[in-house]
Amino acid sequence: MSKKLELQFINFEGKTATLSIDDPIEPVEAAAISAAMDTIIAANIFTSTGGDLVAKKGARVVERNVDDVEIGL
Repeated sequence: MSKKLELQFINFEGKTATLSIDDPIEPVEAAAISAAMDTIIAANIFTSTGGDLVAKKGARVVERNVDDVEIGL
């Protein structure tokens, strides 16, 4: 099972841009995530195909489970 923290931003064109962080520290703290996103926007260190990141849209933890199926090769 793998987990990612996805930080969702609105870019200059009004579209969603997502930054993904593998294996986030848990429990995930909303206040720390919000502060980090504010810092990312203020520092203007990332850009997207739609331009600079201008606002926060949301954040989520995405979990992926993979179960192999034996097919008798």
